[in-house]
Amino acid sequence: MRRFVEITKTYKLGDPTLPDTNLGPVVSLAGAQRIRKQVADAVIAGARALIPEDLFPIAHPGTTYVAPQVLVDVNHTMEVMREETFGPIVGIQKVHSDEEAIKLMNDSPYGLTASVWTNAEGNSESEEAFLQIVEELETGTVFLNRCDYLDPALAWTGVKDSGRGVSLSKFGYDQLTRAKSVHMKIKTS
Repeated sequence: MRRFVEITKTYKLGDPTLPDTNLGPVVSLAGAQRIRKQVADAVIAGARALIPEDLFPIAHPGTTYVAPQVLVDVNHTMEVMREETFGPIVGIQKVHSDEEAIKLMNDSPYGLTASVWTNAEGNSESEEAFLQIVEELETGTVFLNRCDYLDPALAWTGVKDSGRGVSLSKFGYDQLTRAKSVHMKIKTS
């Protein structure tokens, strides 16, 4: 957790056209207000915010710049844990078993992306456990020990109320084409 927070504190929030920026504005002022409200509501409900907002002075109400935030002591009743935020906010919730994690991850009308984190990177036992969890998750994309990577060779898709269709990968072309089936009965002699 300490390392996660330290990395988040190093983000450069600003103009996305500048080379040292790695976190730009959110899509709209309404989106920024919604994200800030999710964080505030979670804190009122008992969550702890681990990133001091003054580290990101550009992020203030009235702008589309939102400071990144890591929330702990969250629970599954909080909107930040149940809704698609589309902002630089993460809630980290402890669970007691893989089964509990899967149940909570699937208890959502959305299914765009999931991220599973383990302590044993490169450990074949952890990788096997991850692959079993993947089969049970109702999401279009699942990451292991990361949550921030797009590869043009991998399909980007969601399930349930997240994402319609597919982009990226060869499957993205299916959205741009129209298949035609042709069957010919050929007379044989």
